[in-house]
Amino acid sequence: MKMEFSHYSVMLSECIDGLNIDPNGIYVDCTAGGGGHSIEILKRLDQGKLISIDQDDNALIACKKRFVGYEKNSILVKSNFVELKNILDSLNINSVDGVLMDLGVSSHQLDTAERGFSYNSDAELDMRMDPHSPFSAYDVVNTYSEENLYNIIKNYGEEKFASLIAKKIVKEREITPIKTTFELSNIIKNAIPVAAAKKEAQHPAKRTFQAIRIEVNHELDVIEPAIRAGVQALKKGGRIVIMTFHSLEDRIVKTLFNNEAQGCICPKDFPVCICGNRPKLKVITKKPIIAGDKELKENSRSKSAKLRIAEKL
Repeated sequence: MKMEFSHYSVMLSECIDGLNIDPNGIYVDCTAGGGGHSIEILKRLDQGKLISIDQDDNALIACKKRFVGYEKNSILVKSNFVELKNILDSLNINSVDGVLMDLGVSSHQLDTAERGFSYNSDAELDMRMDPHSPFSAYDVVNTYSEENLYNIIKNYGEEKFASLIAKKIVKEREITPIKTTFELSNIIKNAIPVAAAKKEAQHPAKRTFQAIRIEVNHELDVIEPAIRAGVQALKKGGRIVIMTFHSLEDRIVKTLFNNEAQGCICPKDFPVCICGNRPKLKVITKKPIIAGDKELKENSRSKSAKLRIAEKL
């Protein structure tokens, strides 16, 4: 398997600026990837600490190499960031100064054909962010009912031809199991009306592959509990910085930030507050930050990125 871990760190300076780093603070990079954001945090630390989390073994190997010289400031943890509270408890860390979450699939995972994330390379259907997980894209495609496939493709991929695609997948797998990315990609292309496919600016399989990847890795399920754990762990004045890459993720982050920034939730006709609810966050970004023109020219994957920042009250 390809071991060179390439990853363009999207909105790098915006993320680092958003964290408002204290050289002696404690920070968590919940999705370390190739370590691009992590190394920039480490460069700004004096006595501070950085906990870098990833469930991908290749990511952790890349980070270990990249962090040479910063060992006294860095802690690497193999886990899913939904385990943030347990990770901090195991390290006897009660509170942190900043939390960073980059919710996108890494460039390395997309570009390593063997990982089966991409419709542009032929490989076994896989899409596991944690290669040791027993559940893969093959299982979704070949064992889920037509109704479940439809719901996943419709809800996670926001694909208007979800019904046709689900029906075609089930029909084709009855003949022989669907084993590779190209097989699945061709099935999707053949399911979509030709006229509609020609109008698409993007690959016709993009939304369905995204949907299956989200299902395999439970990507949306872990966001809210992870954010809540991050907010709970933050010190007063600490920052949580979250970058998303599609509307479903961004909607979860936006809603949760706004809810945590809300004070009294009593009905408006109550004369006095009886709920006692107090805001936990101040939303720094009223609108999400997006990549600048220079970055968009350098890396097309930055196009869908949205960055939101909040501060603990």
